[in-house]
Amino acid sequence: MANLRMMAGALLLTVGGALAQPAAPPTVTLWPDGAPGAVRRGEAETLQDVYVGNVHAPSLTVLAADPRHANGAAVIVVPGGGHRMLVFQNEGVAAARYLNRIGVTAFVLKYRLAREAGSTYTIEGDAAADLRRAVRWVRAHASDHAVDPGRLGVMGFSAGGELVALVADNPAPPSAARDAIDRTDARPDFQVLVYPGPLGSPARSPAGAPPAFLVAGSLDTCCMPPALGLYQQLTAAGVSAELHLYADTGHAFNMGQRGEKVALQHWPDVLADWLADGGWLVPRTARPPGGVTAP
Repeated sequence: MANLRMMAGALLLTVGGALAQPAAPPTVTLWPDGAPGAVRRGEAETLQDVYVGNVHAPSLTVLAADPRHANGAAVIVVPGGGHRMLVFQNEGVAAARYLNRIGVTAFVLKYRLAREAGSTYTIEGDAAADLRRAVRWVRAHASDHAVDPGRLGVMGFSAGGELVALVADNPAPPSAARDAIDRTDARPDFQVLVYPGPLGSPARSPAGAPPAFLVAGSLDTCCMPPALGLYQQLTAAGVSAELHLYADTGHAFNMGQRGEKVALQHWPDVLADWLADGGWLVPRTARPPGGVTAP
């Protein structure tokens, strides 16, 4: 009898543990009929450690803010990885979870990788097209996710920052609309560039660019110069922009978890302050003229 009770208890613990597991966040395919120029359709993505590869069906992983404090803002998170892989957890999901905590619904983008071995994709063509489609998709489905289509930002790390610059600060190439989503505006309302790579900078249409938050390490020989140069170009064009360069810091500090500096661990909070100061965390009807949150 004692053995039976022990077995029953173990079974209950097992079932309870299984029930306690959070459901995987939903994923949506950006082009249900296949992305333009996609190859090897139907081939599975690869996962090595925490890095995603072999992306042929661009998608968004949806991480919704808790309805109790969701504010209607939305951000598409674009992981880096040198266009060879996607740093999907540390520069994707981790950023999305932080945004959730400040009431922002996040969409993590899986885009096609132009520098992966054997790839025939391009950065300016295919990968940037994936981000433009993501912006359009979220705007077109804003009501489905309780977000404001006029408070949609993009946040890119390293290679993902290059895509943000290409989409937010440069004109879109002419292309024929394949469906109603393609006729939606692809330029975001605000942009966040985290140690962005050099592609997309200098910008070719800075005067029409959305407000920008840029952050990098002062010792990052790859990506500090583009961040600084883009900041100077945007402010010269009259675009609201804020730049943070962290002393004695290199590349890939993620959301602050890679580094011992206290300032680095708190840089996401500086971003949250910038979002609040810009009025992005409140409904547009609650913002006074000039984009500053009402007291």
